[in-house]
Amino acid sequence: MATFVDRVVLHVHAGDGGHGCVSIHREKFKPFGGPDGGNGGHGGSVALVVDSQVHTLLDFHFRPHVKAENGKGGAGSDRDGANGEDLELRVPDGTVVSLANGEVIADLVGEGTTVVIAQGGRGGRGNAALANTKRRAPGFAELGEPGEQLDVVLELKSVADVGLVGFPSAGKSSLISVLSAARPKIADYPFTTLVPNLGVVRADDHTFTIADVPGLIPGAATGKGLGLEFLRHIERTAVLVHVIDTATMEPDRDPLADLDAIEAELSAYGGLEDRPRLVALNKVDIPDGRAMAEMIRPDLEDRGLRVFEVSAVTREGLRELTFALAELVDQQRKAAPPPERTRIVIRPAAVDEAGFTLDRDADGVYVVRGKPERWVRQTNFDNDEAVGFLADRLARLGVEDALAKAGAEPGAPVRIGAHEFDWQPTMYAGEEYVPSARGTDYRLAESETRVTAAERKAARKARRQRPEDEIPDVAADDTDDE
Repeated sequence: MATFVDRVVLHVHAGDGGHGCVSIHREKFKPFGGPDGGNGGHGGSVALVVDSQVHTLLDFHFRPHVKAENGKGGAGSDRDGANGEDLELRVPDGTVVSLANGEVIADLVGEGTTVVIAQGGRGGRGNAALANTKRRAPGFAELGEPGEQLDVVLELKSVADVGLVGFPSAGKSSLISVLSAARPKIADYPFTTLVPNLGVVRADDHTFTIADVPGLIPGAATGKGLGLEFLRHIERTAVLVHVIDTATMEPDRDPLADLDAIEAELSAYGGLEDRPRLVALNKVDIPDGRAMAEMIRPDLEDRGLRVFEVSAVTREGLRELTFALAELVDQQRKAAPPPERTRIVIRPAAVDEAGFTLDRDADGVYVVRGKPERWVRQTNFDNDEAVGFLADRLARLGVEDALAKAGAEPGAPVRIGAHEFDWQPTMYAGEEYVPSARGTDYRLAESETRVTAAERKAARKARRQRPEDEIPDVAADDTDDE
């Protein structure tokens, strides 16, 4: 059973923030010492870190669900909750992180490269942090914000300088075993190599890595055989080597046709046209193989290809091939732009940025996005004082004015995040607010003319009702007439 996994779907859940605490300090001779509820801790984030000691995504194949630690809740006596521990996942060098829709989040290359893929939720503030000169003893606290949840696709693209390509049983595994210390499985049947094999080759002062890609066949770029799964492993290579079997026993095989078929697949896959090519005519230790190599070599050289006659058994021609590869790799490295340190980009908010956007959907609901969504997630809607505090914040941000300018009428449905409610412009009058009993807000008293949530839901259902549902039953009417 192969233990190499190069593509997995990872279900990530960052830690949730801890809830803030509602507490009033009480002690002897001081029955009301003021609010002392602590803040909740932030949830842990999930990050991917490149580790040179990791070579496969096998661990995530068996454990695809990962979750960071939640933040702890706040406590009385101004005790803040502990932050959740961040979760760092070790991935191989060359891992590409993308969303389910194909959007690439990060391309992780280089030891220690790190990217945060799921941000932990913020901890809620306790009532001590929410107190001010007007609201001296808040009877509410903020809830912890849920951590981000998403599914990401991890795809491993091996980082190698040289890629060996060719038909199955062309001798690629044998070549990499004698050129480097790699010990791949070698057998006399097609598709022996089921996973890419990487080896390190040293030629005097030059050192480079070489990858043995599983055998390609016509149609590999469209999913036939194993090619589609492993063509990705030659995307990062600087040099490609066509390994051609000159001693094949299959009567319908032709070395030049094999090379043309592999080139057609590389072209169909795309992005490899600029890579320099070499040709290794393998198995010249066999008399028929040497005769075939001598026959097709002029045709290959006429195409502008450098040709090497090699044998993995007798090691003939391997020294020349190794030094030629080292020279090409060195040229490619010098031509590549120098690596730059990762730059930290700071994007301050624009001076005229409102912090939210307001749109209206097809059902006539006003949808608010942006900063208010986080405020809603951290509001305890079972506490009237917390709801009133949210309304004040929205008004100060300008949401009330934006709704009025957009033509919203009292009772109009407004959606912020996962919550939908009816808009009451009298909720925030801009006057001095005198807090009432803790946990309550006199401004939330039900009005006789106020549209309830149930009435709004029924009205929305009526708007969405299909026309055929409104057609009267003719048969029933006839029965009534009788």
